[in-house]
Amino acid sequence: RALDAPNVGKDGVVLVHPTCGPTQKDDIPGDVRYKTYEVLKEETKDPRVKWAYMPYSMHMAGPREAIQHMLLRKNYGCTHFIIGRDMAGSKSSITGEDYYGAYDAQETAAKYGPEMGMKTVPSLNLVYTDEGYVTAEEAKERGLKPVKLSGTEFRRRLRAGEDIPEWFAFKSVVNVLRQHV
Repeated sequence: RALDAPNVGKDGVVLVHPTCGPTQKDDIPGDVRYKTYEVLKEETKDPRVKWAYMPYSMHMAGPREAIQHMLLRKNYGCTHFIIGRDMAGSKSSITGEDYYGAYDAQETAAKYGPEMGMKTVPSLNLVYTDEGYVTAEEAKERGLKPVKLSGTEFRRRLRAGEDIPEWFAFKSVVNVLRQHV
């Protein structure tokens, strides 16, 4: 999808550059995530997609962290930055509510990106339905019910040896996770 964005040239290349540093206590460890990315790289072979890993620990600082990530990727030679919904979001330790809005990081990156010489490519909010992946907006318009699996529930199922739906993750990635988690 990112390679097809209107502000990306036909000769564009995507650098998939995930963080692989220390994580929160209940999350997948960085070294295990690295192993899953290596499997994912094989599953999604594409000459226009390059992979590199950043030894970095997420700080869950929302929009400010999105800006930091843009600068880090610019230092790797990137000109565009794909930014997801609720990037580096966190919850209040008092109320449990989201501290930042779902699109705050995207809006902040779009506002300051040009000043840094970076263009943003917002990631669409995709959901899985009986008809496959569609945007959340399309699902709502068409009356399609999204099927959901939270990260917390995914990790619980993974550790309990329960089934992980194929729409959620490649079997090869789940196999790596089961071997190491």
